[in-house]
Amino acid sequence: MHTQSYIARRHQLQTYFDRTASETWARLTSDAPVSRIRATVRAGREEMRATLLSWLPADMTGLTLLDAGCGTGALSAEAARRGARVTAIDVAESLVAIARERLPADIDHGLIDFRAGDMMDEGLGRFDYVVAMDSLIHYRPRDMAGALASLARRTERAVLATFAPRTPALSMMHAAGKLFPRSDRSPAIEPVSEREITRLFHREEGVDAWRIGRMRRVARGFYTSQALELVR
Repeated sequence: MHTQSYIARRHQLQTYFDRTASETWARLTSDAPVSRIRATVRAGREEMRATLLSWLPADMTGLTLLDAGCGTGALSAEAARRGARVTAIDVAESLVAIARERLPADIDHGLIDFRAGDMMDEGLGRFDYVVAMDSLIHYRPRDMAGALASLARRTERAVLATFAPRTPALSMMHAAGKLFPRSDRSPAIEPVSEREITRLFHREEGVDAWRIGRMRRVARGFYTSQALELVR
């Protein structure tokens, strides 16, 4: 069952992206010119996406993947190009619409099921892999751990996610971000340490068969995020 804090933050994210930031996000995730600050975020996200994709099989034919928080669909497209059958879901309908529009012609469109909704919906079914790139970083650590556990219980092989590591540099950047106009800010990121997210995850029910695998931090200017692999 979702906590009230999870539900409130999910609603905040949906409102932010659908009413305020869809055009900004569409530009950020394209090759259009952006500010120097946003260029570092773009570069960081591209490096993180490449990292997570490198942790997936090169040939995913016959495998299923949930892109939990698919955004504008870049990771979903690459997974489908490798042969995976992808369920791509995001809380923001505006971003899902962009993802559909951007799907390359060389990819079998039948391999990707784009949806707007809650990535935690158990009705989505079971998957071989789940990827949650920067889609849990806005939730409180306890809610994030609960989300990871819920996803793991519906996953056969691995869950790949990211979290915002608690570092002095990241805290300074978050403080600087408060100087931006309110309309240009995303909902607050919730930093968490490796130790804390690991501890909270293992306190969840039904995750005894899971362990922490690889980790990798990506830091590019105003983008700092850490990849986390959960494996059976």
